[in-house]
Amino acid sequence: MVTEDINSFPVSRRGFLLGGLGSTLAVTATGTTGLVLRASPSYAAETFVADVTGSYEFEDPATGCSVQVTVGNGVRRIRANGLPNHSTGQFPNSDNPNTISAQDYDYSFPTSPTKNGEFVSLSIPQPFGIAVNGVLFDPLAAEWYDDNPNSGWSENALSPLVDLGLDENDAHVQPTGAYHYHGIPDGLVDTISRKGHSPLIGWAGDGFPIYLDRGYKKSRNRGSGLKRLKSSYRLRSGTRPDGPGGPFDGKYNEDYEYIKGAGDLYSANGRFQKTPEFPNGTYCYILTRDYPVIPRAFVAEISTSFVKSGGAGGGGGGPRPPGGPRPPGGPRPPR
Repeated sequence: MVTEDINSFPVSRRGFLLGGLGSTLAVTATGTTGLVLRASPSYAAETFVADVTGSYEFEDPATGCSVQVTVGNGVRRIRANGLPNHSTGQFPNSDNPNTISAQDYDYSFPTSPTKNGEFVSLSIPQPFGIAVNGVLFDPLAAEWYDDNPNSGWSENALSPLVDLGLDENDAHVQPTGAYHYHGIPDGLVDTISRKGHSPLIGWAGDGFPIYLDRGYKKSRNRGSGLKRLKSSYRLRSGTRPDGPGGPFDGKYNEDYEYIKGAGDLYSANGRFQKTPEFPNGTYCYILTRDYPVIPRAFVAEISTSFVKSGGAGGGGGGPRPPGGPRPPGGPRPPR
């Protein structure tokens, strides 16, 4: 585990990940989330901590992970090859026949996004966001009841009743070779050393930050103590009225409904809160242990560079948000 007294250096400095497979996240001198980097590939090299809210870049010679982030003029630009900086499961495997390969991501997000006042639901093939290690958060799966995107019943990738060949990071690989998270990335989370409030773990497609689920009891009071934040989605009671029939058991996204006030978060699985990185407060998304885990909607306009055809707000034949209207059908995209 990385100690928290490592000296900080300018975040624009080029560095390499410490050890390659661990101890990659720490805390900066000001208490914000940081990446522990080396000045060269040598393990004897000097270490420094880069604040992930600013500019930084790193390469991991052990895994091939490469990330370059620049922040300026109100824009956060993230370029990455999508390779994780932690170990993964075996790919291909019997339920996921694809091999991990480097990608060419280049996304630009506003550093001060503005909420729209309405939610924009995710639909396939739109990912939700990108982690600080350059891997995409992509919660939806192109799997439906009876293999029919018009059925109105989309499979929940994290349900124990669905097997998509996910590894210990709730991740698998698209036919393009893109490794992506369907849930909480334990390989990345295990390297986090900060105590107290959860660290910032990524950025959503609209530019708002993504955190894990440990936040302040009172969202605007940093002295109110900590709690594990819970979503406000709950499993429906009774049986499905059509499609697969049977009891609501969580196999499908539509088995869940949003109940305002049932948890700590709103329907986009986020809330306005103060954090170590944003002491004055910001809207942020939360990765919860309970459904939906990764949010399925944006509260601000999705950045143009992050939009995928047929994605957010589009009619790509993807799953509808729980309790929401069914989108028009379309060709089945890759998982």
